[in-house]
Amino acid sequence: MTNWIEKVTGSFDDKKRYRQYKATIKALPEPYRGAAAACERYLMYYGAITTGDAMMAMLEDLADLFRQSAADGTPLRGVVSDDPVEFCEAFVRNYADAQWIAKERMRLTTVIDRLDSTGPGQ
Repeated sequence: MTNWIEKVTGSFDDKKRYRQYKATIKALPEPYRGAAAACERYLMYYGAITTGDAMMAMLEDLADLFRQSAADGTPLRGVVSDDPVEFCEAFVRNYADAQWIAKERMRLTTVIDRLDSTGPGQ
């Protein structure tokens, strides 16, 4: 029964991890809490991560980064730099294998390779 329900609703483990992630972010002091939420929003749109496990790993790493930075007293710009967009885009590159574009790149390369091997002059 659990397998059927999880196929419909998604992994319960990922849901538990997400709730824990949200609790970690909520416990952060400002301005880290607001910055983490803003980065999360950007990463959700820009990242295009295709698996729940990869998404959760990315969000947990983000939470750990902000939690540790808050504990160390690192200034916010010391975390996200002067260009928070570049920070987020560099951050998500660590999870590039889980982005939908990675699958499309592979698909494009496979099709071109196949066509090239069967094309004229072969």
